[in-house]
Amino acid sequence: MGVGVDDGFSLTTPLMLDEEQHRPFVVKDVRVEDVEANPYLRSTGTATFFKTCFNGLNALSGVGILSVPYALSEGGWLSLILLFLIAAATFYTALLIRRCMDVDKRITTYPEVGELAFGYKGRMVISIFMYTELYLVATGFLILEGDNLYNLFPNMVLEAAGLRIGGRESFIILVALIILPSVLLDNLSILSYVSATGVLASFIIIGAVFWTGAVDEVGFHGKGRLLNLSGIPTAVSLYAFCYCAHPVFPTLYTSMRHQHQFSKVLLFCFVVCTMSYASMAILGYLMYGSDISSQVTLNLPTGKLSSKIAIYTTLVNPITKYALMITPIVSAIENWLPCHYKNKLISLLIRSLLLISTVIVALTVPFFESLMALVGAFLSASASIILPCLCYLKISGNYRRWGTELVIVVGIMLMGVLVVVVGTYTSLLEIVGHL
Repeated sequence: MGVGVDDGFSLTTPLMLDEEQHRPFVVKDVRVEDVEANPYLRSTGTATFFKTCFNGLNALSGVGILSVPYALSEGGWLSLILLFLIAAATFYTALLIRRCMDVDKRITTYPEVGELAFGYKGRMVISIFMYTELYLVATGFLILEGDNLYNLFPNMVLEAAGLRIGGRESFIILVALIILPSVLLDNLSILSYVSATGVLASFIIIGAVFWTGAVDEVGFHGKGRLLNLSGIPTAVSLYAFCYCAHPVFPTLYTSMRHQHQFSKVLLFCFVVCTMSYASMAILGYLMYGSDISSQVTLNLPTGKLSSKIAIYTTLVNPITKYALMITPIVSAIENWLPCHYKNKLISLLIRSLLLISTVIVALTVPFFESLMALVGAFLSASASIILPCLCYLKISGNYRRWGTELVIVVGIMLMGVLVVVVGTYTSLLEIVGHL
């Protein structure tokens, strides 16, 4: 599959600094066409097609599945078209990241793609977007836990050192204490296996919500609105949040035994996850209409078994993933520190401070839908839509030649810019309005 790179295109610019030799690597006349024609130019991993599919599903399926019914209620039934449009755009930009990686077989991370395209500044921009997104997603986990536990136990009160803390705030603090041991672990391999249950958890939640509506007498009576223009920015922002796994895709690509199958992996993962998101959105909107909460689990009757299964499954999943979310941030901070500060005590201090800071943010901005909309509009749309397009155009040189592909890439990029501008503005207004 050609990517429209000029026949004379080669890369001779520095990619990154070798930590041992402190000199730049130089990419010598490696062309995309050569890599695609000869897959052995790239070192391969050991993951099979099906294992990579599972890992991709786990990366794409997350807490966004709880907010898509609310997103649909904000935008109306026709906003489902935007869900499929964003899914198609982010699928295409994931393919663009793979094409950028094929230029140099040593590229294994998303920031390295940015460095290949725009040098050190490109690496820093992508890193900032990645780590900020991970930080806010981890914060969203705490908000989600606090909301759902408060829904189950509304009379909870926490007393400590003469302070009386009630409501959802006490649950956020308790969940943070439960998460703390996992955050302090250096080796998170065990947690990575536990977090792989996220795929199964998503399907369990969908099944439990359907059972609640079909069997537990809730029914599907919500007619909803056909279109709500004022809610479109929020809907699009939340839809974009569902497809924020692009920083993980390079790792999945390099881990594959047969890397030429990666496009099929992406197609399978995006189709399955999009159908899951659409199914949950339709189920929740039919069940509760415009009365749907920011998380569909907050609407479920707590006395029903199916509701309890959905809620408890929702509670377990973020706890197992929180530590994995902040680990890349910890690693980045440790790499920025001087060598004499890199020790066990400093690492534990960094992890503890990160957890405390996310608790403070969760207590300050207790609006799950607004925070996730902000993450989706500003960070996810930038990292998953705009930046892959910019990197691909710069690396391939296709911005110099007019054609169908250039029109498609520029169109996707302009759509991303629109989502960032309008969605970020709307999300910030909602957060400020609630403070």
